[in-house]
Amino acid sequence: MRKILLIKTSSLGDVVHNLPVVTDIRRNFPNAVIDWVVEEAYLPLVQLHPGVHEAIPVAIRRWRRRPLKLATWTEIRRLRQRLRHDRYELVIDTQGLIKSALLAAAAQGRRHGFDAASAREPIAARFYDVCHHVARSQHAVVRNRELAARALGYRNGDTVDFGLRSGASPRDKASDCRIVLLHSTSRADKHWPEERWLELGNLIESAGGSVVLPWGSSSERLRSERIASSLRHAQIPGALSIQAVAALLAQCSGVAGLDTGLTHLAAAFGTPVAAIYCATDPGLTGVYGSSRAQNLGGPDHAPQAHQVFEMLQTCGAL
Repeated sequence: MRKILLIKTSSLGDVVHNLPVVTDIRRNFPNAVIDWVVEEAYLPLVQLHPGVHEAIPVAIRRWRRRPLKLATWTEIRRLRQRLRHDRYELVIDTQGLIKSALLAAAAQGRRHGFDAASAREPIAARFYDVCHHVARSQHAVVRNRELAARALGYRNGDTVDFGLRSGASPRDKASDCRIVLLHSTSRADKHWPEERWLELGNLIESAGGSVVLPWGSSSERLRSERIASSLRHAQIPGALSIQAVAALLAQCSGVAGLDTGLTHLAAAFGTPVAAIYCATDPGLTGVYGSSRAQNLGGPDHAPQAHQVFEMLQTCGAL
């Protein structure tokens, strides 16, 4: 029985892009025991993959805000003890950052990671026992899968399976056409103009659908309210846990979303997705692995609302 530890702590989109690694390993080694070190906020997401034996939470983001607190150092000591409790055959760091490499170094097992030329932070390669070159020009999902395949000595097939199980009850999408609009993202240059969201919402309603406008902060809620105020049937849910958001994305008829982790999560569920790119290259981090999810736009050429609407139709959301 192979015991394997995966290191991919954040962000949400990066964690989603790493899920196929679990499926690949279990496909090649059905009895493998796979643990995963992940930021505490994304623990419920990793737990949605039935191939993960144990999701081990870290709180690097929270610790950075309270570096001198006794509680911070107590939690770090407990994490080190947890990582050294089990002996792993392999420790695979698919993140390639100094922080993830240090976590790999704290675990017991032969450590695999990207070499200095292909890691996001080249110094991280110094902490691995075995380094692998995986071209940075490839999509993140491809890089993650290829690193794990080289570490474990198997070949990946063409099929990409994120392995997610939402736990939500299936709904009749044909009788309740709800399109989720994911209008929020962490970077200002990734945003799409609000007038285009409103235009898209009107096109969806004219086609007989309704829109759902989830939010995660007060500023995002205000944006949802502004968009909804000019639509007839827009819904603004309350604050949602990651499990509730996952259920919403798995059950809805389709998603139009920016380059954000939730858009990737929707695509991972196989939901029809029109992904809107305004500042980043979808060839490297676009929605991936599903014929029902398509990328639109790119750096300096954001799509028009009618293009997103037409893509939702092509993907089967409307």
